[in-house]
Amino acid sequence: RLSVGITPGLIRLSVGLEYVDDILDDINQALQHV
Repeated sequence: RLSVGITPGLIRLSVGLEYVDDILDDINQALQHV
């Protein structure tokens, strides 16, 4: 993983056709567990 740039601090964000408030809620929830 490291050889292709995937480090422990990497954040991957994949967004589809969703309401922006739902996306922000998901991001905030995930960051609370870091």
